[in-house]
Amino acid sequence: MKVSKRITRIEPSLTRKMFNMAQNFNDVIDLTLGDPDLAPPEELRKAAYRAMEENRLHYSANAGLPEARRAVSQKIAKVWGKECPTENIAITVGGMEALFLSLYCMIDEGDEVIVFAPYYINYLQMIELCGGTPVILDAYDVQKGLDVSRDTLEAAVTDRTIAVIINSPNNPTGDVFSKETLYDIAAVAQKYDLTIISDEVYRTLLYDGRAHESVLQFPEAEGRTIVVDSMSKEYSMTGWRIGFAFGPQELIANMVKMQENVAACANVASQYALLEAYQNKVPNHYIVEEFQERRDYLYSALKEINLLRVQKPKGTFYLFVDISQTGYRSEEFAYKLLEAVHVAVVPGVVYGKAYDGYIRVAFTRKVETLEQAVERLQTFFDELEKGR
Repeated sequence: MKVSKRITRIEPSLTRKMFNMAQNFNDVIDLTLGDPDLAPPEELRKAAYRAMEENRLHYSANAGLPEARRAVSQKIAKVWGKECPTENIAITVGGMEALFLSLYCMIDEGDEVIVFAPYYINYLQMIELCGGTPVILDAYDVQKGLDVSRDTLEAAVTDRTIAVIINSPNNPTGDVFSKETLYDIAAVAQKYDLTIISDEVYRTLLYDGRAHESVLQFPEAEGRTIVVDSMSKEYSMTGWRIGFAFGPQELIANMVKMQENVAACANVASQYALLEAYQNKVPNHYIVEEFQERRDYLYSALKEINLLRVQKPKGTFYLFVDISQTGYRSEEFAYKLLEAVHVAVVPGVVYGKAYDGYIRVAFTRKVETLEQAVERLQTFFDELEKGR
């Protein structure tokens, strides 16, 4: 059987490899996947149940239920302060499909897309699947946080560059781009006629009263930005696979055309849950409060462990931990940690070659479980220092 050359270039991520390896241990503490243990609000579960009971689960329009798109339009007006007609909105199979459809509808063979590292690994794989070339710009340091200069960004633009991807709040660092950096990205995009793909799926997971900053606030980003969002993080609905994208009508129309050929439509029960969430303004503050408590505990605990350096994340549910002082590369460190004390983390090299001295730790488990993980980590590091 013939298999395409394009797909053979794609490898399963180390994130999933670590997750799969962790299943070999009965007592493992798995801090790999960004999959929170919290349940979605009861109102959303009931809305999906009602749709099932009332047999309202037939195909929707490719772009999504009209009433769900109207609810998203109202949400956009509230969160982003923009009037967005439903023709500029597509309901998708999670944020990941929104990303893939947007890239597929923009990229021709050989086109370049600028990606800031550390990055969500699927950005690179999606770009390559679409025939494009990712151009990586390193943008993080444990001391300085997430940042990239305008000069660095401009220097990366070529006559083949068509787009730039932003992810803020950022997976894996938990950091955010400053307002000044977002403006620089918008200005460069306008200068060189680039499309901005702004992945904002973690926009609700911000701590210490911090407000979300979107590149869409700048006039320079108007008419050239597609925003990708998801219910996965906002309402802890990872397995429901429901998200949306909004942006220029021409691009959205082509994404909807692709939707017909990829999935027909997003899960309809999940669409009714989305409708309930946005139409009736279902609160989700308990999710942010729970993760802030976990972040505060884990950050405080890890910064006390010798040989580790960590920046306090402003958002998401990840800590990006500098392990360079251990002398191990990230993959070797992750394997040794899993084998020795049965704690699973993600090697930082997953997020870019420059981050082989980091690991990503997801605080998607309750504080009691995180306390056990820290105890095991301390044991691991005690043994490590004895051997020096």
